[in-house]
Amino acid sequence: MLRTPEGTGLTENPRRIVVAGLSGSGKRTVIGALEDAGYYAVDNLPVDLMRECLAFCEKSPNIDRTALVVDVRERESLGRFPAIYAEIRGTMPTVLLYLDASDEALQRRFGETRRPHPIPAEALRESIAAEREFMRPIRELADIVVDTTRFNAYDLRRKVFGLITGAAPAPALRITLGSFGFKYAAPIDADLVLDVRFLPNPNYEPTCRNLTGKDPEVGRFLDGYSVTGEFLERTMHLLRFVVPRYADEGKSYLSIYFGCTGGRHRSVYIAEAVAEQLADTGYPSRIQHRDIHKEQ
Repeated sequence: MLRTPEGTGLTENPRRIVVAGLSGSGKRTVIGALEDAGYYAVDNLPVDLMRECLAFCEKSPNIDRTALVVDVRERESLGRFPAIYAEIRGTMPTVLLYLDASDEALQRRFGETRRPHPIPAEALRESIAAEREFMRPIRELADIVVDTTRFNAYDLRRKVFGLITGAAPAPALRITLGSFGFKYAAPIDADLVLDVRFLPNPNYEPTCRNLTGKDPEVGRFLDGYSVTGEFLERTMHLLRFVVPRYADEGKSYLSIYFGCTGGRHRSVYIAEAVAEQLADTGYPSRIQHRDIHKEQ
């Protein structure tokens, strides 16, 4: 179901969105997706404060778009929602997004999370039925109704981005490429660790010993061995395969570390080289050389 309110283009990032729906239907996932899309989000806002909240956000120079979540925990005050929403719509174009799901899906989700339903009853199916009745007037007002029965969290995020922006969410993967020395232990935040201690060690070359992997002399030393280029080629083949898939799965942060003995020469050079090549594939990264200035 999709109804477009007059004057509001759902594919043009509407400035005001009200999110409502059944408990367990995915409201938290949706509000997180909207926050990532640039919305200032207010979760579980009392219905009676909606007008004041939107008016405040409208005047704030730091808030361009706003998303509010309405929840069944308000019970009887939800009866005032239709009138309040009509008043809001009369002064500022607003989209009402409603999330629904089958009884079976909702029961399964509550069973997985082991959280109690906000409406107490003898059986979960009775709680769900009572909530449907509470929320029915709001559902009838919705501009967009999304049935989340067959969606996982990632699918729901993509659906919301598509409805609101007309496109899939852009990869928001933040990549850290780092170097470290195994003598100081591996970093605890690493997702991928590659050991480069098999490469020739510039520390035993007098002209390189007091330099770092960022110095040209060290680069020339390492590039003088074919194993360095072959390792970089194989590493980039791996990263070109896995990095887009991490992004597609919705991962926000990816830390890739290269380790050598002291973290000054080989790991630094490789991390810098990989960062340069990875940027050419459309995935820029930040560099962190953890042990480059430590005493060797």
